[in-house]
Order: sequence, then C-alpha cells, then structure tokens
Amino acid sequence: MGFTRFVEVGRVALINYGPSTGKLCTIIDIVDQQRVLIDGPFDETGVHRQVISCKRLSLTDIKVQIPRCAKEKRIVDAWKADKVTETWEASSWAKRLSAKKRRASLSDFD
Repeated sequence: MGFTRFVEVGRVALINYGPSTGKLCTIIDIVDQQRVLIDGPFDETGVHRQVISCKRLSLTDIKVQIPRCAKEKRIVDAWKADKVTETWEASSWAKRLSAKKRRASLSDFD
C-alpha cells in the first residue's frame, strides 16, 4: 500500500509544534522542499497565514479543493462546503487529542 497523505495544496494539517500547537491549518502553497505556506482560516482555527516547516505539521486525510495561494474567503467557503471541522471532530485522532487534554486538566480530586 502506498502513501495517501501528500504535501499538496488544499491538504488540511495539524500543527504539532510552536505557539499554534494542536490547531488545524490548510496548506495553500509549497515554498520549497521543507517549507509550506499555510492559512487557518483564522476565523475557524485561529491560525494566521504564515510560512511553516513541514516538520511542524502532521498531515491529515482531509483535503479541500482550493487553488494555489487562495484568499482566506475562498478557504473559508471550501471549509464550510466540505465540513472540515465536523469531519475532524468525528475522527479518532481528534477524539484522542481531546481525551488527552481532558486527562491533563484533571487533578487528584476529580
């Protein structure tokens, strides 16, 4: 079985390092072999448009149909059309992350 998660325009990824850890983003352009341009969209995920290293991203199975270097409005429309947030929250990966966050917030008295 071959790879199914490629670094490509429209791929939804999870940021796994830095100030935006745990937030979803969309790859909107590939800068070079090791860096990509991402955008949240900010209203949905809280991630601004920025260049980030591929090492800081975990690719998901979710992909939206957007052109290269799409504006934020177009990305928001694609997210809503493909119901990315609902698809992500229904995935086992997101459920594991939320359970891990919940366990970390518990104390001995809960």
